[in-house]
Amino acid sequence: MPRLDGVLETALYVTDMVRARQFFEEVMGLSAFTADQRMTAYDAGSGTILLLFLQGTTTETVVLPDSMGTIPPHDGNGPVHMAFAISADVLAEWEQHLTGHGVEIEGQTHWTRGGHSLYFRDPDGHLLELATPGVWPNY
Repeated sequence: MPRLDGVLETALYVTDMVRARQFFEEVMGLSAFTADQRMTAYDAGSGTILLLFLQGTTTETVVLPDSMGTIPPHDGNGPVHMAFAISADVLAEWEQHLTGHGVEIEGQTHWTRGGHSLYFRDPDGHLLELATPGVWPNY
């Protein structure tokens, strides 16, 4: 069987792109690679990309210019979950940073492998997690 090298992209579908960009740039500190009315792509660290799509704007096939190809339709709704990897030494700083921006911490978990998770929501209700090493056998 061919080997997978990792997850490259994670997508969240948002109802208000301006509001979502403000949260992910001002609160989460991400910088956009590219952005337009329907999509924003962020460097999420360690070679991963976080894609924000405006809900309902990706339901048609996208034809790329100069015959580069097509992107099939996709969409999503409802709150989903994703986790950002952080080092243990910045966990307390992140908690202070989030609460300082009025972001409610909904939960915390101390994992048996030694990791720690901090849970909160973005403006669209997606459950976001900051996770330190020791959460999973491979992290």
